[in-house]
This record gives sequence, C-alpha cells and structure tokens, in this order.
Amino acid sequence: MAVPDFELVVRGGTVVVPGRHEIADVGVRDGRIAQIGGAMTGQEELSAHGLLVIPGGVDAHTHLVCAALAEAVGGQRGPMWVDDFWTGSLAAFAGGITTIGNMTFAMSGESMTAAIAREMAGASAEAAADWFLHPVPASVDDRTAGEIATLAADGHPSFKVFLSDPEYAAGGVPDLPAAFAAAGRAGALTLVHCEDAGILERTGQELIGSGHGAVRHFPDARPVSAEVAAVDQAINLTRQTGAPIYIVHLSSAEALDRCRQARAAGLPVYVETRPLYLHLTRERFEEPDAAKYVGAPPLRDQSDRDALWRGLAAGDIDTVCSDHAPWTLADKLDPALDVVTARQGVADLETLMPMLFSEGVVAGRISLDRFVELTSGNAARLFGLHPRKGAIAVGSDADLALWDPKRRMTIDGTRMQSRAGYSVYDGWTVQGWPRFVIRRGHVVLADGRSLAQPGQGQCIRRTPAASQPPIVTS
Repeated sequence: MAVPDFELVVRGGTVVVPGRHEIADVGVRDGRIAQIGGAMTGQEELSAHGLLVIPGGVDAHTHLVCAALAEAVGGQRGPMWVDDFWTGSLAAFAGGITTIGNMTFAMSGESMTAAIAREMAGASAEAAADWFLHPVPASVDDRTAGEIATLAADGHPSFKVFLSDPEYAAGGVPDLPAAFAAAGRAGALTLVHCEDAGILERTGQELIGSGHGAVRHFPDARPVSAEVAAVDQAINLTRQTGAPIYIVHLSSAEALDRCRQARAAGLPVYVETRPLYLHLTRERFEEPDAAKYVGAPPLRDQSDRDALWRGLAAGDIDTVCSDHAPWTLADKLDPALDVVTARQGVADLETLMPMLFSEGVVAGRISLDRFVELTSGNAARLFGLHPRKGAIAVGSDADLALWDPKRRMTIDGTRMQSRAGYSVYDGWTVQGWPRFVIRRGHVVLADGRSLAQPGQGQCIRRTPAASQPPIVTS
C-alpha cells in the first residue's frame, strides 16, 4: 500500500487567496501547507465541499490575563478581565481565529522585558492558539528606547502607548519622541491608543460636577475631539521621527480623515478599528444596561459607523481586531461606577469574524477578499508574521478556517467560550461561521466541538514590523 503524501488533506473547498478563488485540495505536511491543487493523498482527510478555505484569523489586539497573574494581583486591583490564554484560545477558534496578539502590561516598577518573560511563561502553559505579545511600558522614560530595541531584536517588534494616560501624553513626556524614533530604527511598530488625556480629564470631571456622571453619559466623557487631538499628536510624532504607527480601535469619521490625509502625504500611518464601532452606535447608552457597551473610545454616531464601513471597503482601514477585554456582566453593571471609572472592554474574539462576514460580505459592504485582508493578511504583514501567518501558500503555516458562508446562528453569550457569559450582540442572527478550524495542521474545532488542549499554542517570534505594507483589493 502506498504511503499517503500528506498528514492532512483538505478536500474540495474554495481556496480564497485575494485576487484568486479556486476549488482545490490543500495538502499539509509538518504543520505547513505543502501543496495546493493536484493529486494528493492524506493520512487524514477533511471534506470542505461547499465551504470557503480562508486563512485562520490573526487578531492582533487582545487583552488576556494569565491565570497566575490574575490570582496574584486580582485581590489588589479588584475585578479584572476574565479570559486567560486558554479560554481566549477557545473563543478564538470558535470564531475562526488561530493567532492572537496580546497586550503585555508592565506593572509598576517592572521592565517591559520582565513583563514579556512573565507573560511568555504563563501563556506557554495555557494557550492553544498561536500568540505574540505587544509590550506596554508602565511609563515612558530614558530607558524605554533601549528596551524597545532589545525586545525588537528578540522577536517582539512592537510596543504600545496610551495618549489617554497623562503619563504618556505627548506634550508632557519628553522621552516619547525618542521612544518612537527608537521603534522606527528597530523595525518595531508603535501602537497608539488615541484619546487626549487632558480632554478626558476635563470632560469627565465636568460631567460629574454637573450631576451627569452616570455611565449612560460615557460617550460625552470621551468626545470625538479627544480622539482627533490624540491622532494629530501621534501623526506629528511620526512626522518628526519617521516611525510607523498603528492607531488602535479608531472610532470616528474625523479621526479616520486625519489618518487618510497623513497617508496621502506619505506617512506610515496604519489604522485598526474594532467590531463595536461597526455594529453599534451611541444610542445603546440610552438602554438601562448601558454600561455593558462601555469601551474606549466610546460608541459613536451612525455617520461615524457609515464612514468606517466606507473606510474598510476603500482600504483606509487596514485591520479589524477585537480588542477583546471581557468582564462579567455584574462587573460591568456595578452601580458604583461612573463616566470616569466605568469598566472598558467587551468579549469579541468569537464574534469578530462571523459578524464582519455577515454584516460586511453578506450585506455587500465589503468583498470576500477584503474580509480576508482585514482579518488575517494585513495584520500578519504589519506585525512581522507574513508569510508564515495570514496566507494560504506553500510553506505557510497550515492555519485554516473552513468557512460555511450560509450557516446562520443566533448569538447567545451564555453558550460561548468567553468567561464573560454574555455578548453585546446577544440575539443577533449572523450568517457565516467556521465549521472546522485548523492550527498548524491540527484540527482544533470541528462543528462546534473543541479538539484543542492547553499549551499547544506557540509563541511566534516576529521579523521587523511593517516591512510588508498591507494590500488592498476591491
């Protein structure tokens, strides 16, 4: 009897490569794609007839907390995000995502290098999805630039700053331009949370002082002007240093226009948005449980939502990432919270890709090719993962989502993988879900059943970031 050519063959699916779709078999050997099309036999075979074969999603923006860290600091800091790398991996697989990029926060007095080492140890034991880390300094000082360069050389070419934090604000931290410049020299991409700290402090205190401090006024506490001012600051830093920036979770039409102008002038400005702003608007804050919709920046107007969808189609926005930062509903709805202390973040790993497919591809707002670029290819390019991740090509990791474009499901957060136990989209009927998910050649999800185990994920060491700009197809 002849020895099979491959360990796994995916049979008869429509392989989606931007610019080319073809019904073809995919052969997998040693966790990588070894052949696309042609005759092949496999030790294991998986039927993908009637399904789309797309790259496993690359969600470059998550907030998962290693179980050991949560136990160590939870009592000191109060409630924390509730998903670790294990439950986060399960949620990712359930939604077609195979690689996650996590924000790694240095604690007070801790270096970014120590924080990365701590999180790598915890994630190695928990993660089933593959993963990479974005170091976040506790503060920016004269040591930050050197640490960015060292971490980039060690396979972590990115770091994140919060212009919403007075300690990071561009006008008040003389070492921030040096940090940006160091990142640029090292090939590291600087992620920027764009809300102006001074505006946030002033508007929040004014609302509380005037008796409008309830969480339902949260959108007024973080106005579009705060986002635009910080986007301008970030773009100016890029103009000064030449360093590429990646603006996370952009939410408004005006901020997007600033980025569009900067790109037209040749500046390396990249843009991410997240599902909240594509599917919900600020009217949700009129509901009794408004606090469950809190994220920063807050939900915007319908005109902003429309502008973001146009930006996705036109290529003005490079990625859609979840900013998965899940709380229990009880923690979100704590009546002691106000517009300043409201707990930011929602669970969105499991719903990111299905909802973008349903509201984007099925609804005719974006093409299937754009869907693939926005959920995998562009993030892989920007963060130094391509072509290992985000591509269906010979030599790439066999990270595949076998996508059923007709499958309809109603979202029910109580039955999903995140420990949040609810979804802000509960009750939405969504068309397009993965039937099977493959991570490095191993089937980790089969018709809703998880086949993964903790610790199977790999930390992906990355090459210098933004070396391969995003691509745009119609």
